[in-house]
Amino acid sequence: MKIKELLGREKPVLSFEVFPPKKEAAYESVAQAVREIAGLKPSFMSVTYGAGGGTSRYTVKIASEIVKEYKVTPLAHLSCVSSTKEQVRSMAERLEAGGIENILALRGDIPADGSVKTDYRYASELICDLKKLGDFCIGGACYPEMHPDSKSKEEDLHYLKEKVDAGCDFLTTQMFFDNNIFYNFLYRARERGITVPIVAGIMPMTNAKQVKRTLALSGTYLPTRFKMLLDKFGENPAAMKQAGIAYATEQIIDLVANDVRAIHVYTMNRPDVAAQIKNSLSEIIV
Repeated sequence: MKIKELLGREKPVLSFEVFPPKKEAAYESVAQAVREIAGLKPSFMSVTYGAGGGTSRYTVKIASEIVKEYKVTPLAHLSCVSSTKEQVRSMAERLEAGGIENILALRGDIPADGSVKTDYRYASELICDLKKLGDFCIGGACYPEMHPDSKSKEEDLHYLKEKVDAGCDFLTTQMFFDNNIFYNFLYRARERGITVPIVAGIMPMTNAKQVKRTLALSGTYLPTRFKMLLDKFGENPAAMKQAGIAYATEQIIDLVANDVRAIHVYTMNRPDVAAQIKNSLSEIIV
């Protein structure tokens, strides 16, 4: 099923993200996590695509298993910063052959060695090509706090509108920890004429090291309320996990109460975290 069809319904959407292993030896443990998360019957599951396409063969394999074995709609990530047009064409053919209808089209992170191809500069260019390569439903990424490379929020929305105009069917946000930031972004996006569905991305922060690593990479704003939670429970792993899941769940409840109908949870391949959140929302997202 195409995700734009799911997002067009009145029923709330709850989806989960998984990431492939970097090495073959880790495949089975990841496959088990995917199996358990799929067993929760989310609306759809996204499968990431490593920097430089390093995990691309696993992305296709896992996404194909999700739809064929577990009967859950998959969303395969595809980044282009390190890809040629021929590589993108080949990947699109593999995805189509694997029964995958949905692609999250991304520029992608610059690899650590700085090696990039010159065929694509922006995700909007990738979206244009994918529209020609198959009957895909295409999603894009957006940043409630502004893309790190943008000079201003207005410039960021300008480029986001270009992605939508290129054929993007829906958007998914980077993680955020203050819902007011998301609501403000949503208002500005609609004012800018961006009318496609926008899925709110939520990441449960379950340990202190994860918080520090994530903030260092993304620069995401951390509200005082969450900082207090981190100060109080950061040295107690069990308490931090429980508090992090509760915080994410409260974010989702507030979003749904404010008529945000689509939530995407960055699970970090943790079925237990996904299950606790889904169970806590059993009467809210049904």
